[in-house]
This record gives sequence, structure tokens and C-alpha cells, in this order.
Amino acid sequence: MKTTRRTLLLALSAGLLALPAQTLPAAGIPEHPDKLTFPAFTYVPPTAKPYRAALKSGPVAYVAEDRELPLVTVVVTLRGGTYLDPAGKEGLSDLAGYLLARGGTAKRTAEELEERLAFLAANLNSSVGEDRATVSLNLLSKDLDEGLAILREVLTEPRFQEDKLTLRKDQLANDMKSRNDDTADIERRERGFLAWGEGFYVNRYPTKASLEAVKRDDLIAYHRKWFDPRNVIVSASGDFKRAEMERKLDALFAKWPFKGEAAPGVPKPTHAMAAGLYVVDKDVNQGRISVMLPALSRTDPDYVPATLMNDVLGGGGFTSRITNRVRSDEGLAYSAGSRMAGGVWYPGILSAGFQSKSRTCGYATQIVIEEMKKMRDGEVTAEELTTAKRSFVDTLPRRFATKAATMGVLVDEEFTGRYKSDPGFYASYAANVEKVTAADVQRVAKRLLATEKVTVLAVGKKADLLNPDPKHPVDFTALSGGRLVDVPLRDPFTMKPTAATNVAK
Repeated sequence: MKTTRRTLLLALSAGLLALPAQTLPAAGIPEHPDKLTFPAFTYVPPTAKPYRAALKSGPVAYVAEDRELPLVTVVVTLRGGTYLDPAGKEGLSDLAGYLLARGGTAKRTAEELEERLAFLAANLNSSVGEDRATVSLNLLSKDLDEGLAILREVLTEPRFQEDKLTLRKDQLANDMKSRNDDTADIERRERGFLAWGEGFYVNRYPTKASLEAVKRDDLIAYHRKWFDPRNVIVSASGDFKRAEMERKLDALFAKWPFKGEAAPGVPKPTHAMAAGLYVVDKDVNQGRISVMLPALSRTDPDYVPATLMNDVLGGGGFTSRITNRVRSDEGLAYSAGSRMAGGVWYPGILSAGFQSKSRTCGYATQIVIEEMKKMRDGEVTAEELTTAKRSFVDTLPRRFATKAATMGVLVDEEFTGRYKSDPGFYASYAANVEKVTAADVQRVAKRLLATEKVTVLAVGKKADLLNPDPKHPVDFTALSGGRLVDVPLRDPFTMKPTAATNVAK
């Protein structure tokens, strides 16, 4: 029987092979995948109106039902951040933010709070960043009422348990020991000092002395001053009925037990970057380079064409010019590119960077500046501009991929004020990107890419940085106006330079 079946299968196979090849495709099916056509891509991003509610208790709320899973996420965002730290007590905000959800409440010790959250399989987190504080809760929808009760305890009566405060201080002090170990950390830190100045709030790092100066009473005072419903934007997404959730959120902030203050606005920098080559001498094989120029704020009319310009210059990965030349053509770096952050509260910085062997850093920097000049002096190609536009327009839906992500975007629009100043930003975003021309990109490049004023930060072995590879004898200092500045490493515990800054002209 098996032999007969095998014989029939072989005969059938032979017959199929003997059939003439069919070269004509079925009706409507292209001969090759590259001939496939698709309808024009259209996407309408969500707007705030269907989700926004002004609660009677003070906060603005964004609420979205999502019944896919029996989960609920609540995020409380508060105005205020590290810029509110008093002088001499840098780290206060960080400590308060960390301990808010981890240091217990008036009714529960830290251990009891942790145990109850674990029993509920709930995640409760809190932190304070540069310009905002966040407290988030994620749990099963069946436990929502208990979760919100715990959240109110945390928001209104945190314990800031003394032993947890001591432990957190010890952790931060221990972390300080490694501040100068990684050149990436040094580069990021010194880039901020060069861009914004020593005294600006983003550069006021916690020190050993400032942490020791922070007491539990300081945390309590900080909390009672800034954790006020007037400073709050709250969002919720998940398995619930919207009207019911709005009532629960209103109750969460009702009858607040103390009166705080409205948080002041974020400070603006007064420091201006100075052209030059700034060298941090660090005995490593590879140097890190940042080539910096002032950029613009995201409210600037040139913001959209500027983002496209940066994408072509170095922000678009393997489709960008800097990446192709420094990495692909010359093989000088594994990663190279540029980043332009449109400032929310003040103009941002355009920074091109890479990591390369110290003796080839000068040559790679020369290439980066050459590409900036080409971008400034000549138009981008139609292909480059189309690729950049597609990268922004086609990825726009990712920002709204889930209801939780959508709430995050809408809360950020509310928090930063764009909800009022430009409520149609996302609705018109794709159209605004599509209408940018090559001439617009060049105009913005002429405005921003003043290569004769670049600030170049180099972290690496100075002797090698200034002694170029004979194959590429570049005068590194001349690339940034001929001004060389030695930037000493900072003491990891005081954040003060370990030696006087030396400027050579």
C-alpha cells in the first residue's frame, strides 16, 4: 500500500513538472514586488478635545478608555523640577522624587507599602526631573479603588522614611565616585557647561556636601510647597468608563490637606557659547567629539525645516551625510551623526558628534564641518529631502501607538503650553513637513550653520588629539577659530574643576 501511494505521488509530481511554465501573472498582480503600488498614506493624529477635562478639584485631566487588557495606568505630572533646588541643597528634588513612592506614607511604613503593592501586582513609581515631577501607577482594573487610595496617600502624606533617605544618599554618593570613569558621561556633562554656563540649573549637580545638607524636614517642606493640585496634570488610560474615571480623579485631588504654591516658570539661560576647541585630557584610546552651534526653540517658524535639515545632515542615520562620510566612506567611527533638540523653554543646541581614534579626531571633525558648509552653501537633493520627509511623516503614528502613549503626548502638549499656543500642531504636522522646499532647508542652514563659530569639545588623550595621523595632517585647533582651551576634569564629589582652566590663543 505504501509503495503504491509513493508511486502515485511520484507520478503526480512528474506530471506537474511537465506542465508549461506560466509566465503571465494573474489579473491585477504585478510581475515583480517593486511594481506594487499603494494608496497615499494619510493619518489623522488624535486631538486633545475628546480626552481633556478640567476637574473641579483643580487639575487638568486626560482620560482614555482602553478595554484591550484589564489594566489601568494613571500618571500624575507636576510642574516643577530640579530648577527649584535651593543653592547648597542640590539633589533635594531628586531625593524627594525618589522617596515619594519608596519612602512610605503616614499610614504605612516603606516596607508595608512595598508589600501591599507587590500583593496587588501594582507598579508605583515617582521621580523629579529637570522641569517636572511624575508619579505613575499601573495595576489591574479590579484593584483601581485601592490603588487610587494608595496614590492619594503618597501624594498627600509621604513619610520620607529616614532610613530610606540615608540609603538613597549613600547610593548617590557612591555613584559620584564613577563620574569621571566614562568619557560619554564627561562629554555629556561638559557639553552642558559649554552650552548653558556653570550656574544654569541643568548644570547644578548634586555634590557630597549638598546631599549631606538635605534633611528629612527639607523633603517635607519641598513636598508641601510644590505638590499642589494647581501644578498637576493627570492622565488615565485603561479598562474603565471615562465618566467614572473622571469622578475618581476629581476625588483624588479634592479636599487637599495643605495649600502649596504655583510653580514658577523654568529659568532661561543667559550664557552664550564661545568658539574654540575645548579639550578634556583623558587617557583613553578613542576620543569623543561634539561640534556645537546654537539652534532654536520649537516655537520658531523655522523649526520644521530645521529638523529636516538636521535629518539630512546627520540625524537620519545611514541616510545622512555625516554618517555616510565619517563612518561609511572613511571608516573613522562606528557611529557618527548630529542631533538638534528644539528647545521647549529656550533655544536648543545643534550638536554633531562621533567617537574615533584620538589621532584621527581632527580629520573626522574637519569632515563634519565640511558637511555643515556643504549643507549651508548648496541645496539638498530631491531624494534627500523626500527621504527626510518620509522619516518624519511616516513615523508620526508611532507617537500615538497606544492610548497610554497618546495620553503622554497630550499631557506634554498641555504641560509645555503648546496646547494653547498651537493646538493644531500635530493635526497640521504632516502638511507642514510636506510643504518644506530645498530652498527652505538651505535658508535655515545659512541661519544655523555658522561654521566659523563652532564650539568643539574633545574628550580624549590631548597629546594624541593634537598630534594627527600623518595621513591626515589636520590642524585641529584651527578648525574652531584657533582658540584652544584646556578643560580640567571635575572633582567627582564637589563638581569643581581640579585645576585652573587654561586658555591658549
